[in-house]
Amino acid sequence: MTGSRLLVVEEGPITVVRLENPPLNLVTVELTRALDRAFAAIEADDEARCVVVTGTGDRAFCAGSDVKEFESLHGRVGEGKLLLEKAVYRRLARLPVPTIAAIQADALGGGLELALCCDLRVADEGASLGLPEVRLGVMPGSGGTQRLPRVVGMAKAKELVLMGEIIGAAEAAEIGLVNRVAPKGRALETAMAMAETIASRGPVAVREAKRALDLAGDLPLDEGLAAELDASERIFATQDMLEGARAFFEKRAPRFTGE
Repeated sequence: MTGSRLLVVEEGPITVVRLENPPLNLVTVELTRALDRAFAAIEADDEARCVVVTGTGDRAFCAGSDVKEFESLHGRVGEGKLLLEKAVYRRLARLPVPTIAAIQADALGGGLELALCCDLRVADEGASLGLPEVRLGVMPGSGGTQRLPRVVGMAKAKELVLMGEIIGAAEAAEIGLVNRVAPKGRALETAMAMAETIASRGPVAVREAKRALDLAGDLPLDEGLAAELDASERIFATQDMLEGARAFFEKRAPRFTGE
């Protein structure tokens, strides 16, 4: 286990990154730098198969930016906080292994933007989610205006952002913002169960599948299909492909090694 004053990282095949600044787990420059170090370490960890991002406490997964920092950003936002956040959040979004946000309580503003960088999201049934920045006279500045429409569609994204609306977990599931709603107090447990399933699959196949899926939103269909074929060729050259086939015929669980 590693970490800083604001962040704890539990390493392993399922790596847990936990925001450790209750009750609101606010996004500060110090926390963002700690996240950057954590994600850089995960990038270099060949043993990691899935990452779960969560927060400490029952009030917020992350309630967004610390408004106390706003005065210091007046007139020069591009010099520090948001530029750093964009780079770090992009690093999370581009991790080679699947990522799951375990939203055990409210995810607002920069907190929801952090969760949007994850591949999957699980929300506690009592959690609230939203990008309410316009209520404070600012706008989502760490990817919210770009990632939210890609998840829920442009019309719903405009409604949420321009009105600064906050919605519950059930509605978030209806519009596709979260993948699953967990019973009260069990968001992390549900996310960990999903992570265990992912970690049991072929690690090379999972990484290649994530990469291909991410390309689907950026490439024309023919280019995406070509990238998919290239990925399949890499997978079919692995020992894991042979192990998967042998385990199927032998009616046993496969023992994938990532080779």
